[in-house]
Amino acid sequence: MIEPAQKRLFFTVFPSVFLPMFLAALDGTIVSTALPAIAGSLGDVEHVSWVVVSYLVATTIAAPVYGRLGDALGRRRVMFMALTLFVVASALCALAPTILLLTLARVLQGLGGGGLLTLGQALVGEVVPPRERGRYQGYTATIFVSASSFGPVAGGWLTQSLGWQSVFWVSVPLGILAIALTFRLKPNPPVVGKFRFDYIGLILFTLAIAPLLLALEEARKFDLATLPLAALFLGVAISAGVLLVRHQLRAPNPLLPVSFLRQPAVWKTNLLAVSAGATIVSLITFLPIYLEVVRGTSPSETGLRMLPLTAFIAVGATLAGQIITRTGRSAIIPCIGQPVLCGLLLLLAFLAPLMSLGQLPVLFFATSLMCGTAMPVVQTTVQYLAGPAQLGSAAASVQFARSMGSAIGTALVGAVLFGYLDVIDPDTAKLFAGLVEIGPAALVGLSAERTAAVQTEVSNAFTAAFVMIAVFPVLGTVMAMIMPTRRIDNTQKTAGAAD
Repeated sequence: MIEPAQKRLFFTVFPSVFLPMFLAALDGTIVSTALPAIAGSLGDVEHVSWVVVSYLVATTIAAPVYGRLGDALGRRRVMFMALTLFVVASALCALAPTILLLTLARVLQGLGGGGLLTLGQALVGEVVPPRERGRYQGYTATIFVSASSFGPVAGGWLTQSLGWQSVFWVSVPLGILAIALTFRLKPNPPVVGKFRFDYIGLILFTLAIAPLLLALEEARKFDLATLPLAALFLGVAISAGVLLVRHQLRAPNPLLPVSFLRQPAVWKTNLLAVSAGATIVSLITFLPIYLEVVRGTSPSETGLRMLPLTAFIAVGATLAGQIITRTGRSAIIPCIGQPVLCGLLLLLAFLAPLMSLGQLPVLFFATSLMCGTAMPVVQTTVQYLAGPAQLGSAAASVQFARSMGSAIGTALVGAVLFGYLDVIDPDTAKLFAGLVEIGPAALVGLSAERTAAVQTEVSNAFTAAFVMIAVFPVLGTVMAMIMPTRRIDNTQKTAGAAD
C-alpha cells in the first residue's frame, strides 16, 4: 500500500519528469519507420540513415553536459532549456527541405533530448528519498520500454496517415505540455557556487565519442570496404579519449566528475549498465531478424511474437524497484538475475531451433523479466552514492554507460553473426543480406539442397550470435558480485561506501 504522501509525490513527479523522458526515448525509435518515406520525399537515399545516427550521437554527447549544467545551475531551470531546444528542433525537423538540413535539425533535437533523459533521472533523485527511488526506476523502465514499443508503430501510422513530417510535429504539442508540467516541480537553487564550464573537455569529449559511434556504425555494415573508414574513426576516438582523460585529471572544473567516476562502487555499477544496455538492445535488434529470416514470420507476426520480450522488461524493472524500496537490498537482485539471464540466453541459442513458434514467447517472457532487473539497481545505486551535488553527473554517467553498451553490444553481435557466415560460406553471407532486405525471394532459383544448406548455416550463425549476447550478463554478474554497495537506505552516502 502506497502512503498518501508517496501518492502526492508520485503525481507531482511522474508527469513532470517522465513525459520529457518519454519524448526523448520516443524520438529515438519513432523515426525508424518513417525513413523510407523521408528518403522518397527528400531523396539522397544513401544518407538517410544519418537521420537516426545523428540523434544517437547528439544525445550521447549531451548527457554529461546537461549533468554538469544541472548540478551547477539548477536542474529545473536547465530542463526548461532542454525542452525548449527539443521543441524548436522538432519543428525544424518537420520543415527541413533536404536530408542535410534534416540531419542538422536532428542533431539539435538530440542535444535537447539528451538533456531530457539525464535531467529527468536527476530530478527523481532530487525529490525522492534514496530507497523510494527503486520504485521510480521501475516506472522509468516502463517509460523506456513503452517508447521503444510504441515508437515504430506510431511512426508508421503517422507517416501513412499524415506524412513523415507528422512524426516530428507530434513532439511540439507534447513538448509544450512537458514545459507546462515542469512548472509543477519545486524550483531548486544552483548546487555549486561560481560556475566555469569546461569547454576544452566538451570539445575533446565530442571528438572521442562521435567518431567512436561512427566507427561502430560503419562496423555494423559488415562491409570490408568500410573497414578503413571505421579504423580512422576509431583512431581519432582513441587519441581524443587519451587527451580527454589527461585534461579531466588536471582541469579545476572538469566536464566529467573523474573523482566520482573512478570510485570502485561507481565504475563497477556503470559497467553493469553497459552489460544491461548491450543485452537488451542486442536482443531487440537481432531477434526480429531471426524470426523473419530463420522462422519465416511476417513483420506483423514478428511484432506479436516480440511483445513478451518488450513488455515484460518493464515488469522485471518494476519488481526490482519494489524489492529495493521494501528491503533496501540492491546488489542481490542482479547477483541472481544476471546468471539466470545468461542461462536463458544459452537456452535461446541452443534450443530455439528445436522450439515451435508458440513456445518461443515463453522463453522471451522469462528472458525479459531478467533483463529488466538490472537498470533500477544501477540508477538507484549511482544516485545514492552521488549526493545532491552530483545527481546530474551521476544520471549522465548511467545514461552514457547504457548508450555505449547498446552501441558496442550490437556491433559485437553483428560482427559475430556476419563473421560466422563469412568464414563458413561467403556466398551464404551474401544471400543472408538478401534475406534481410527482400525475404525468401532471395533464395529463388536455388536448388532444394542449397536452400536447406543456407537455412542451416544462417540458423547456426544466429546460435553463435545468441551465445555472444549471453556473454554480456557474465560481465553483469561479475560486477554485481563485487559491487561495494549492497544496500540502499534513506541516508545519502558518498561514493565508495559499502554496506
